Amino acid sequence: MSKTTKYLLVSFPTSITPSHHRDDALDAIATTVTLENGSVAPFPIPEFKIGTLDALVQQADELAKLETACQGVVGKVSDALKNILEGDEAQIDKMKTVNDKPVDQYLRTFSWNKVKYRADKPLGELIDLLQKEAASIDNDIRTKYSQYNQIKGTLATLQRKQAGNLSTKSLASVVDPRTIVQDSEYIETHLVAVPAQQIKEFLKTYETISPMVVPRSATLVASDDEFTLYAVTTFKKHSMEFVHKARENKWIPRDFKYVEGGKEEEQREFERVGGDERKLWGETLRLGRTAWSEAVMVWMHVLVLRVFVETVLRYGLPLDFACTIIRAPSPKQADKAKRNLDEKYSYLAGNAFGRDKKGRVKRDDPHEMQGDGAGEYTAYVYYDFEFN
Repeated sequence: MSKTTKYLLVSFPTSITPSHHRDDALDAIATTVTLENGSVAPFPIPEFKIGTLDALVQQADELAKLETACQGVVGKVSDALKNILEGDEAQIDKMKTVNDKPVDQYLRTFSWNKVKYRADKPLGELIDLLQKEAASIDNDIRTKYSQYNQIKGTLATLQRKQAGNLSTKSLASVVDPRTIVQDSEYIETHLVAVPAQQIKEFLKTYETISPMVVPRSATLVASDDEFTLYAVTTFKKHSMEFVHKARENKWIPRDFKYVEGGKEEEQREFERVGGDERKLWGETLRLGRTAWSEAVMVWMHVLVLRVFVETVLRYGLPLDFACTIIRAPSPKQADKAKRNLDEKYSYLAGNAFGRDKKGRVKRDDPHEMQGDGAGEYTAYVYYDFEFN
């Protein structure tokens, strides 16, 4: 099972250091986290066009919902890759790259894609563009994965017909057409799969379970470990009753109509569907790899916008902040890194934080300053996310 890696994305005003210099602020954050709790790297965020305060508040809500949707898309693509590769963790890890880079390398060297998402565009336009991209990726992977599952199901059905027992498998290659009465106006042949333990009872009673069963007409057609297939002839006017009584006795009537060349046609169909399944498997795998990369990139760009908008709302203008990404070796160390940051920078929240009797930081008012989609309130801009 793949190991889960947790990342913390945090933004602080440069005023956390006397120099008000961004590099000093980044050093202060790294020192507070401490090396044993996580590695810290700068996370560059462009300065975007800022609209009105009302617009920023609305965009903060939109971005929270969009980020949740982006996480969902990444999760769907991950599930598709896992199913396509049948849980092969080594192969799945090979597929999960971003622009052909390992995820950690992409995050630690992140740069805003200025070609696709021009930073001089209004925030509303960027949000709309990212939302459409996420929806497009979601639709593409859902459609292709559905096609693959459909052809995979069809192939599985054909495989069962070829490899199953006599109660389910295709009879085209089993039944000699000479054992079947064909084109008769009055009589017809029924094929019945009888469980191995009921053969004696079947031979003893089949002639009497319904009227007008042709005496001694039961003919052995084939047998396997579980069932024996018999052909029984009845008059057509009582065929339905015979079939009904056979089912009551837990014998399994098999529908069969001889078709010239049917055996060969079934084999051709099996080979055709098998070829289609292999082709779609490759297409779905390639799309899954591309979709995962693109979905992660969209997600991270949405997260950048969340950090930026929240930074403006928290710290105001002029913008002077430092943003870092923290890679924690384990969830326990991620919690420790956050506690260290909470302890040192709780003063940024003003009256929102206090301390309990043991000196631990706590919220004074749990109802204030709790944005839509937010979790536990922090005194600084904070988001966390995981990859596995």
